[in-house]
Amino acid sequence: MESAASGRPVVRFNILGSLEGWCGERRLRLGSPTQERVLVTLLLEPGRMVPMTRLVAAAWDDEPPQTASHQIRKCVAALRTRIPDGAALIVTDGAGYRAMLGEHQLDLHEFTEWSRQARQAVAAGRPEDAVGHLRACLDLWRGPVMAGAGGSVISAASAALEERHMAVAEQYFELQLELGQSGELVGPLRELVTAHPLRETLRGRLMLALYRAGRQAEALEEFGRVRDLLVEELGIDPGAELTRLYEAILRDSPEVAPRLPQSVADRAALLVPAPYATQPSGTEPAPCTLPYDLPDFTGRDDELARLVTVGRAPAGGGARIVGVDGMGGSGKTALAVHAAHLLAPDYPDGQLFVDLRGFSPGEKAQEPGAVLLSLLHTLGIPDDRIPDDLERRTTFWRTVSAQRKLLLLLDNAADAAQVRPLLPASEDCLAILTSRVRMLDLDGSEWLSLGLLSAGDSTTLLTRMLGTGRTAAEPRAVDQLARLCGGLPLALRITTARLRNRPRWTVQYLVDRLADETRRLRELSAGERSVEATLRLSYQAMDEDQRGAFRLLGLHPGSAIDVHSAAALLGTDGRDAEDILEGLLDAHLLEQHEAGLYGFHDLVRTYALSVREVEDDEEAAGERLVSYYIQATDRACDTLFPGRSRYGDAPAAVPDLPRLDDGEQALRWFDREYEALLAVVAQAGTQGLHRPAALLARNLLFYLDLRGRYEEFRVVGRIGVAACRQLDDPALLGISLCNLAVAHWWLGDFQDGITTAQEGLELSGGADPRSEAMCLDVLGLLHGSLGNFEQARAYLDQGIALHRELGLSRMEAQALVNLSTVQIWTGHYAEGARNAARATELNRRLGERSNEIHSLTFLALAHLGTGEDERARACLAQALELCDESRKPANVAVVLAHWARVCQRLGDVRSAAEHAERALDLVSAEGTALRQATVSNVVGLVHLRSGAPERAMELHGQAHELASRHGYRIEIAHALHGMAEAAQALDDEKTAQRHHAQATALYDAMGVTEEGRRL
Repeated sequence: MESAASGRPVVRFNILGSLEGWCGERRLRLGSPTQERVLVTLLLEPGRMVPMTRLVAAAWDDEPPQTASHQIRKCVAALRTRIPDGAALIVTDGAGYRAMLGEHQLDLHEFTEWSRQARQAVAAGRPEDAVGHLRACLDLWRGPVMAGAGGSVISAASAALEERHMAVAEQYFELQLELGQSGELVGPLRELVTAHPLRETLRGRLMLALYRAGRQAEALEEFGRVRDLLVEELGIDPGAELTRLYEAILRDSPEVAPRLPQSVADRAALLVPAPYATQPSGTEPAPCTLPYDLPDFTGRDDELARLVTVGRAPAGGGARIVGVDGMGGSGKTALAVHAAHLLAPDYPDGQLFVDLRGFSPGEKAQEPGAVLLSLLHTLGIPDDRIPDDLERRTTFWRTVSAQRKLLLLLDNAADAAQVRPLLPASEDCLAILTSRVRMLDLDGSEWLSLGLLSAGDSTTLLTRMLGTGRTAAEPRAVDQLARLCGGLPLALRITTARLRNRPRWTVQYLVDRLADETRRLRELSAGERSVEATLRLSYQAMDEDQRGAFRLLGLHPGSAIDVHSAAALLGTDGRDAEDILEGLLDAHLLEQHEAGLYGFHDLVRTYALSVREVEDDEEAAGERLVSYYIQATDRACDTLFPGRSRYGDAPAAVPDLPRLDDGEQALRWFDREYEALLAVVAQAGTQGLHRPAALLARNLLFYLDLRGRYEEFRVVGRIGVAACRQLDDPALLGISLCNLAVAHWWLGDFQDGITTAQEGLELSGGADPRSEAMCLDVLGLLHGSLGNFEQARAYLDQGIALHRELGLSRMEAQALVNLSTVQIWTGHYAEGARNAARATELNRRLGERSNEIHSLTFLALAHLGTGEDERARACLAQALELCDESRKPANVAVVLAHWARVCQRLGDVRSAAEHAERALDLVSAEGTALRQATVSNVVGLVHLRSGAPERAMELHGQAHELASRHGYRIEIAHALHGMAEAAQALDDEKTAQRHHAQATALYDAMGVTEEGRRL
């Protein structure tokens, strides 16, 4: 087949059987079985967005690989390549993909269209035409989708299509029998009965065909066969309808006698109820039972646009079903009602609203039969026309709705079983559903998950409800109120209702009341509306195991909960934990902002904590979570910090740990979990879990150092020390004291650091050589910063010897860099170069990237000191290649500053200026006072050498102030020296002499050589 417009071959797919793709007369090769499953899943819902989760489930059932989403994207890319114009046929749509096909490009499209035309022909009294259309449907059918080999998701959709196929077949044979056919139908009917032996309607058609062909005995035998089969297979007798047919055949009743074809009018009357019962009169106003539309409806622009687009899209061969799911109070009903009012003119025969009471306090969910009765009454159908049983009532409802353009809003649905009988079958109808659960088993539906309102929309909604006068008077309080309500529309409406009912209350007064988290849920109540009651309904709808898991997960301190930490907290394995998390996500008691990561809305977490019970055993859950985080951080640290040694025996093995096999993976995990880790280590310290608290604190410090978060580093360091003081473990206390001393150094509290490190040294001396060596190293670092260079060298020499003796190469490399720093500061460049080179060699061998950057930097400074600018440049170039501004950003700023200095010395003025400014920007945002002083001095020197003494004076002045605040004597001296040269360049000789004298006095006191005093 060719396109009439372009003359090019048209791509066509056949999915009613084994998958076929054609481009004109050429069969397409569609790729691997996984690619075929992805394509078929898209083709089963043409024109609708299929989310990534459904594609993953279709491709791998219940065992998707960890890279499932990535592999789906690869499959789509491959399909787009294999299918002519594939990019236009499979389009990306939000979090999924959509298959865009014309009406003759898919056999399923044609099947649906022929079915629709058959229904219309029957309704119009044209049975001969209907038979032709139904025959066309049957000719398209080649068997189950993907020949039954498509996995559980596709098999479920295939089963629904098979049901449609059988309904078409049954109607086809019914019409043929009514048109006077009989004997020629027996063979095809026998084939279908053999394939579907328990289908009573089909067996009845065969019995009738046999009887009317003069084969009464065979017709009666068929009844005997199906009766025996039903008893044997299901333990039941044939249904009433088939039994009545058997009895009519047995007594040669006139109602089953062979007949001539009926008139068109008779057939129409037989298949379709009386006109007044199914078709709108045209004189009576169309029924509208929609609730009123909120005049202050705010936000939800994307979701509203999608609802309207679906509602106004051209008919696609089946009923349009779109669902809105979200947590209680998220505004699902308000959105659906607002959309329904906008779409009302497109559905002139009625707009019907039903509250299904799936989650209504104190009420039972409505039964489908009762709802159908109400809907039919609303459309003017009298009781005597409405069947009593659910199956026939459902069929009657679909017949009635097929004659109308209806909009049906089914609000507050419990599940798919409640909704399915209520859905119209006509393509001219639109059904909008709302529910707290997404009904994944409702085939053919498109779902929109309703999140929370943005901060801006929340504030806008408050303004619309309270009035601009009141909100303009307290803009800050309004912003706080929006934040405390967490973007939940119900909470926002309740708070404004309370403020309107309390005109003397200020917004700030209510904000202060809501600030108490223990009272917040009680405050969010007005009249019959309450956030707590709304959440309680979702909570009570779960079984006891789910409720218990919900309560325990509320104890997780992180904003993101992954499967592994949830498994530890719940005391289960990863698969069960994921099932629980997904169940809570489906109930909208958890949110998911990224695949595999779950989180609580603040109000939901507060509710979870409010329903805690004694039997939850929170203590054991807390211990499991701490144990998990110790082992996970051990694994992450082993990856990120090669050469690092673990301490002591590991806690009991945790069955489910995340994969942290490469540095980027481990760092992303730490970035995501570090807030939870801070909370867990603090809780462990207060709950008496002293050893776990100390071990977890030690691991966390490695990460905090890498990211340059030194205030938090000190907080965690103090927790670790406090925990160790409760233990009989001097070695661990010594290590923890040493780590705390490092925190003091980073923050410029050198004397506190010396006191802390000295205590650690006294504890570990002779008892634990490893912590003794660490303490010696840190004491050298602290004394060096105070300008006590002789003491610093002595401590560092001892520490290096001890590290080397113990085979601790990582710690030896750190101590060597610290020693080279002291040697470079004092002007002993050759010795500094040897130690920095040795440290670089060790770091490179260990794969310690951050430490290698540091050692290369000081190796470069040693080369600068000896006038080897090119060698310095080579070292800094290597350091820059390794730099990542998110890892120890203050150290990266130092590298950039010295790179600027080297570029300037080698004549690259432009590059010098650019890197100098970047160094200042980075250290200002991310650096401690120590690093800010260093970078300001180096960049000040760059400006001085480029002829900008005013800027140099400013920077050296800043460095002097910062360094003086902490007693960082070498940088004080460098700042004074720089200020002296800047003053001289500004012809301020008096100031230059004063600063020069002060710098000289400091250099002399610290023992800095003449070589070390050159800037």
